[in-house]
Amino acid sequence: MEENKSEQSGDKQTHYIRLKKFHFVMLVFFLVFVSAAITTIALAFGDEKAAEVGVTPRNEFAKLYEAYDKLQSNYYKDLDEDQLINGAINGMLDSLDDPYSDYMDQKEAKSFNESVSASFEGIGAEIREEDGAIMIVSPIKGSPAEKAGIKPNDKVLSVDGKSVEGMGASEAVMLIRGEKGTKVKLEIQRAGTPKPIEMTIVRDEIPVETVYAKMDDHKVAHIQITSFSDHTAKELEKAIEDMKAQGMKSMILDLRQNPGGLLDQAIEITNMFVPEGKVLFQVEDHTGKREKFVSDNKPKVDLPVAVLVDSGSASASEIFAAAMKESAGIPIIGEKTFGKGTVQTSAEFEDGSNLKFTTAKWLTPNGNWIHKKGITPDVTIELPDYANLTFLNPDQPLKLDQLSDEVKNAEKMLEAIGINPGKVDGLFDKETEAAVKQFQTRMGLEATGIIEGKTSLELMAKLREKIEQNDTQKQKAIEILTKQKVPTAS
Repeated sequence: MEENKSEQSGDKQTHYIRLKKFHFVMLVFFLVFVSAAITTIALAFGDEKAAEVGVTPRNEFAKLYEAYDKLQSNYYKDLDEDQLINGAINGMLDSLDDPYSDYMDQKEAKSFNESVSASFEGIGAEIREEDGAIMIVSPIKGSPAEKAGIKPNDKVLSVDGKSVEGMGASEAVMLIRGEKGTKVKLEIQRAGTPKPIEMTIVRDEIPVETVYAKMDDHKVAHIQITSFSDHTAKELEKAIEDMKAQGMKSMILDLRQNPGGLLDQAIEITNMFVPEGKVLFQVEDHTGKREKFVSDNKPKVDLPVAVLVDSGSASASEIFAAAMKESAGIPIIGEKTFGKGTVQTSAEFEDGSNLKFTTAKWLTPNGNWIHKKGITPDVTIELPDYANLTFLNPDQPLKLDQLSDEVKNAEKMLEAIGINPGKVDGLFDKETEAAVKQFQTRMGLEATGIIEGKTSLELMAKLREKIEQNDTQKQKAIEILTKQKVPTAS
């Protein structure tokens, strides 16, 4: 889920098959809204009355009904019946201790459905709930969250000063999302960073365009898939055709920071590359019964391919990567993936609310369960250290004589883009000030020597450019595709 796709993300990091009004939904409504009335009749006229209307007693709900009735009769305030029912359903899901099972009221469900539709408004980050904490799965490409420096596995501590500890992912999404142009302040805890990071992000419209393609000088197409949404397979088919028209000789499929999404799209896309009859993945239900999904007989992409992954590649991305690795012999390059090995179903209630719950494990073609383990690439390679530098808050000035981790972070950014800040020690001294003025002059900004506002934003933009120019993972993929014989997908 964006700000839960998964959560979209996922945590979209979630596979979900939207099954509307199926028997489980009807059963829940029947039990909650009808059985209470029938129970009342039974209490008034005897158990035989319940039998007369053809209702099988559900003794396991007796305690729930008793608690509900006691609250209705004796609580010192008026009660909201819908709130009680929603709370009971949430309680059942919370007891599962499963971050990917969640109940969404009408408003939350609407937000969830938007996350796989044409567009929505927010910051563009997928989140999940884990042990009572809200964690970032991945930012969406080009989103305000990505531009702000949000990273996979960042822990969200608060939203606009309100703690999100103990919240479900859907509830946190509602705080983070908002109208285009409005601001939201996040407090983030990042592994390896001693103090929380505060960042103010301007919300924007987040288009769910999921495939981006461009050609390099070697005729190697770089095709990035940012999530698996409603039209991703069609977008990818078009991108491949466009790249072929430009003389593509091979392609890199980039699934870095891709939190997953819709299972049917993952299957359709994986089918494009895995040879006919080969296993795409397996699903194991609660009884241990396994079902194998195999590649169909449709035409396959017949060019050399390499796949990029990282710690933000989750769920559907991992299904694709595992199939490419184990069934197609296609090299996987980058860093170990996120490790989400479960499948979710989404069931919509008649009132528009939604129940998303885990139904099965998914396994790789060779039968491996990657949950909480991830997929290890064939070639493990990290990005440069400066790719992990933290966000600079434009609203927090950094200036002469300050000593802080934020100053040290800014010094590292200046050094990365080729401007010498002096000793990188976290002290904003005269050398640091001179370096900042040099940068401001270069960018056509007022040379104040203070890092804030436009200076902060331009410095982070230049760092992103530097990372793209020195993408070691992509460079390795190009090297493999151009200098070595790579198996084709057919």
